[in-house]
Amino acid sequence: MEERTVLNSMPQQRVISVGPEATVHKAAIVMTQANCGSVLVLGGDGALQGILTERDLMTRVVAKALDPAATLVATVMTRNPICIPPETTVSDAIVIMIERGFRHLPVVRPGGKIVGVFSVRDALPREVGTAVSLAEFNEQMNDAGGG
Repeated sequence: MEERTVLNSMPQQRVISVGPEATVHKAAIVMTQANCGSVLVLGGDGALQGILTERDLMTRVVAKALDPAATLVATVMTRNPICIPPETTVSDAIVIMIERGFRHLPVVRPGGKIVGVFSVRDALPREVGTAVSLAEFNEQMNDAGGG
């Protein structure tokens, strides 16, 4: 059985976005209305500048007692996020997430066309288990190789 790609596993293939000049409060409203845990930050030319996630809101806004209505997305977003192509397997995407501590990865076609965001909850438990095993194997290999 061929493994699913991130494109095939994303229930929503739409771009939820705000501009870098949006307030964090506005971004939170957009995320809530779309029922998603992240929002892409796009420049006026449509280019991906960053991503703002629930974790960013918690650690960079709430924990620092910043005013969401006065804080701009550009000041707290994750800049230049790691992106994956749509044909990436779910297991490979989950390995990236585990190794880097991410829960969201923008999915971008060659040429820069944004497809959407792959979330860890888009993966099935079977694929998460496979990815965890692969990540543990990679870690053991790195430890054995001195790297």
